[in-house]
Amino acid sequence: MAEERLFRSASGVPITLRRRQHSASCRELAVRGPRLQLRSLSAATSAVWLAAYGLFALSENSMVLSAAIFITLIGLIIYLHFVKIDQESLLVIGSLGIQVTSSYASGKESTVFIEMGRVKDVVINEAIHMQKVIYYLCILLQDPEDPQGVSEVVPLFQSSKPRLDCLIEVYKSCQEILEQRKTAPQSN
Repeated sequence: MAEERLFRSASGVPITLRRRQHSASCRELAVRGPRLQLRSLSAATSAVWLAAYGLFALSENSMVLSAAIFITLIGLIIYLHFVKIDQESLLVIGSLGIQVTSSYASGKESTVFIEMGRVKDVVINEAIHMQKVIYYLCILLQDPEDPQGVSEVVPLFQSSKPRLDCLIEVYKSCQEILEQRKTAPQSN
C-alpha cells in the first residue's frame, strides 16, 4: 500500500512524500524533489558557451572554446553524480534498523544503515538559517557509554529540506514503529 502527498520544501519548491507500508513494523518514506529542468541546464550551458565565444572573438584562440566545452561537460557530470539529489528515502524496520538512501540524478545511490539498537529516538529539530527558522528531522544515536546520553545526531532529508507539515508525517510514522519496538519486549 503506497500513498503520495504533495508538500513544499523550506524554499517553496514542490516535493512529494511517498509512504509505503510493507508490514506493521516496516515503512518506507521517500521525499522526491523536482527533476532537473532541461531549460535551466540549457540556459547555464548557453551562457558559458556564449561567454567563451566572446573571449574567443577577442583573443582568436581556439583553446578558449575547447576549454569551455570541456569545463561544462565535466561540471555537468560532477553536478549530476555528486550534487543533484532526486530522492531521499528512509526505510524503517522495527526489528532491524533504519536505512537512509539518497538517489542522485545520475542514478548513483548512497546508503547508510543504522542498527535499531543504536537508535535512541527520531526527533524534529529546529535551526535558524538566513533569518528564518527551519525544521529538520534527525536520528539521535545512543551513547554506548551512557545509555541516557546521545553520541551523535544524524540529520535526514538534507537535500529536499521538507517543511514542518511533511516532517510531522514522517515523524509520526517513525514514532509508531519505535513505540512498537519499545513495547514488544514487555509483552513477551
